[in-house]
Amino acid sequence: MTMPPIPPTSRVYFFLVLTTFFWGGSFLFTKIGIATIPPQLFVLTRFILATLIMLIVCSRRLKHLDSGTITRGALVGIALGVTNLSFVFGVQGTSISRAGILNNLFVLFIPLITKIIWRDRIGKVNMGGIALAVAGIVLLATGGAGGFNRGDLLSTFCAFLIACHIISVSKVLKDDDVYLVTLVQFVTVSLLAGAATLLLPLSPFTITPPALISVVYCAIFPTVLCFTLQNIFQRYVTATRAGLIYTLDPVWSLIAGFFILKERLNGRELLGCGIIFLAALLPLLMRLSVESRLIVTYLNRKA
Repeated sequence: MTMPPIPPTSRVYFFLVLTTFFWGGSFLFTKIGIATIPPQLFVLTRFILATLIMLIVCSRRLKHLDSGTITRGALVGIALGVTNLSFVFGVQGTSISRAGILNNLFVLFIPLITKIIWRDRIGKVNMGGIALAVAGIVLLATGGAGGFNRGDLLSTFCAFLIACHIISVSKVLKDDDVYLVTLVQFVTVSLLAGAATLLLPLSPFTITPPALISVVYCAIFPTVLCFTLQNIFQRYVTATRAGLIYTLDPVWSLIAGFFILKERLNGRELLGCGIIFLAALLPLLMRLSVESRLIVTYLNRKA
């Protein structure tokens, strides 16, 4: 069996940046959707539609679905489900500009979690990033009219859950078929969202055309398409480079909030968001610098 050719670097970066664009757009469309649809019902309809799409995509693969894939996919799907539920409730309670920046804190939560559970070394750079993030959150808490509100807290908790999901993918999944395990994850999220819909009170709602478009967008682009693009192209870059690209998510949400939803942040909020963004970006840049030096050293030795 011959290995598929490695795509050009420009193509890899293009599709990974496109992935961040669609993920950033999910903040905007989620905000529009949950204006008339309860958050838990929004997640339920989004992932039921995504599940139906993946069933079509996986129709020829279903015969290979085994108990191991179902178990591992369900475990990772639980993390994904709780992440998405916290995401919509966070976006409901704050601006998409603030939510996008706070969600990016997952970059700093990953080393914290691995330190607590597996005793991994955090490192001075990550500790500096965490300190910067705390300073940025303090500025956000004292900058807006409502301070650090419930939506901000849920968006920060969502960042923690994003980190948990990323870690669970690396620790739980084996050599599973990425399409089948994604299907199982979507089914699991649908079940969790269904339980949340039954257990949590539902306010009166109407499914307006903008809300329907929002559900369809979030089901197709940041869910089915982004998972596929990520699985196809992220393997061709290092985790550090992928992390740097993914920091573009809040940039798109800031742009969408400013130009489409007319969100405005005061100077203190902007400074806080900027510091939080740097807190996530600087550790990645430092790791990229270390990687580059190691590559140069390796190539020089080979020469």
